[in-house]
Parts: sequence; structure tokens; C-alpha cells
Amino acid sequence: MAFEELFQIIETLVMCHSPSGDEDEIDRLLLDRFSELGVEVGKDEGENMIAKIPGKNPDRAIAITGHKDEIGALVNHVEPDGRVRIRKLGGSFPWVYGEGVVDLLGDRETISGILSFGSRHVSHESPQKALQVDAALNWEVAWVETKRSPEELQKIGVRPGTRVVVGKHRKKPFRLGDYIASYTLDNKASVAILLALAEQVKTPPVTVYLVASAKEEVGAIGALYFTNRTRLDALIALEICPLAPEYPIKDGDSPVLLSQDGYGIYDEGLNAELLDAANSENIPVQQAIIRGFGSDASIAMKFGHVARAACLSFPTQNTHGFEIAHLGAIAHCIRLLTSYLS
Repeated sequence: MAFEELFQIIETLVMCHSPSGDEDEIDRLLLDRFSELGVEVGKDEGENMIAKIPGKNPDRAIAITGHKDEIGALVNHVEPDGRVRIRKLGGSFPWVYGEGVVDLLGDRETISGILSFGSRHVSHESPQKALQVDAALNWEVAWVETKRSPEELQKIGVRPGTRVVVGKHRKKPFRLGDYIASYTLDNKASVAILLALAEQVKTPPVTVYLVASAKEEVGAIGALYFTNRTRLDALIALEICPLAPEYPIKDGDSPVLLSQDGYGIYDEGLNAELLDAANSENIPVQQAIIRGFGSDASIAMKFGHVARAACLSFPTQNTHGFEIAHLGAIAHCIRLLTSYLS
């Protein structure tokens, strides 16, 4: 797949809001895209979007997951002056987003506000002074300024539990040569891989489920629901792979295959099969152990829902922030899995 085409697909997915538990916007897009590709698709009770490609042997099946939800924040309460106090949703940090536009997904309307931390020109009497010198910035000291009254917010449906995400005003991905920089590459880029597989894999040896999984960022809830009800021979999760000094992973166009993460080990036999597919396509693959991490696959395997699981990922900077990944690594994941599934 050409990098420009891949970039455009990811951009379209990124611009669909999908905070964990409020994923309808991206669900509508995925339903249309999979249907256009002529693939059987539907949503299960766990809110997973599932595309099914029948295999020559209908008694065996493999699933590829890429979670469609993103991190963000939740409304905690609305103050009498209309300020909206928020708390984290998934592994989000307010300092990553900085002050700027966020969108509040109300029950009846989506509105924008400004994530705020207070003024800088303050004395020691102000709580904001501590943020400048000696305290970590956390969600408890942040708020969203909407310039609306509590009554107006109530009519819109902004309430405790309302999802808050980075505003579309500043969510558009940016191209850095062969790299894409964007919020929510975790895991919209992986969903783009699912769409590419739906286009390229036509008559696999076994049935293939392409699962855009729900609520991964809050415990792989969607994947656990799906794997608890579907007999699978193997599960492969598509993910970002964090770049950090403690991990022996190089930035660039080489995908990463994990042997272990914070939830347990992956299946070495399945990893070997994926490496064979990579070798057949002359795709370089890195292997690593990541501790501060988990995936649909490792969590499903830990809970005994699948016997064999793997995680194929692409190196990513600034994970859970404004992420940067090489488009070639994402494209290599598509080629590798197309070869493996075919």
C-alpha cells in the first residue's frame, strides 16, 4: 500500500472520536468501509465491530484484533460556575494534551471547551503556583472551560460520565516524511491494517475474524467478550510498540513481535509462524519484551480464552500522546499478515 493512501485512511479513522465506551462514530465508518469491501460485518453485544472472511476449513478460525477505542477523560462533575471537572479515561495524562480544545460528547450534542490549568502569573497564594515549581499536573487540578451554565450543559447532556477527548480542532494527523504524527495512532493505525486485510485476504485456509475491538483501553473488555464466545485457534493483536531507552527497539519500518508483556508470555509457536511469513516476504522483524504494556491478545490468553496469542506491533514514539510511527512499519504489518493468512 502506498504511504499516501495509508496516511489518508489513518487520518479518516483518527478524525472519528471513539473514547472507550462511546465509540459509535467510528462504528458507523467501519460498518460502511467493511461493507464496501464486500465483507460480512456486524457489531456484537460487546460493541466489537467484526468482519468475517470465511475459510476453506470452516471448523477452524483465527482472529486479528485492533482496538478502535481511544483514551481521554470523563466528566466528574459540573461546578456552579459551569466549569467541568474531569478525570482520566484509560492511560491519559493532562500534561500530554496541554491547554487547548477538547470535545465533550454530550448525550444530545458534542460541544467544545478548553482544557485549562489556570494562569501562570500567580503568587504563592494560588494553587497553580505549585504546578510551576514542585507538583505534578494531574486531572484533579485541571478543568474544562465551556463558558456555559450548568443548566445549558444539562440540556446538552454533559453529565458525570460524559467522555472528553482531544478536539477535532487539533486532531488532524501530520506527515513527517515517511512518518505519521498524530493523536490516537493507538490504535487507529491498527484498525487501518484490518481494513487493508479485508481488502486483500479473500480465500484463507481457515476462517478469519477481523475484530475492531471495544474498550481495550479500560481492560480489553471487548476482546474478552468476543474470545469468551468464539472458538479460536489463535488470536493476533495489532498494537503500537513504545520506544523507550529500556527497550531494545529501533525506530523505523521494522515491525515488532512481542514475546512477553505486563500480562504474560505470548505463544512462541505462533510467533515462529509469523516470523516464517515475514521471512517469506523479506520483512525485517524485531523481537522484544515490554513490561508496561498489555494487549487484547495477552489479556485474553491470561484469562484462558485462547490457547495461542501473539502481538504484532509497530514502533511508536510518544505513546498515549502525539504519537509518531513510520508508515513503512504499518505497511509491513499488512504484508506480513496477508502472507500469513493466505
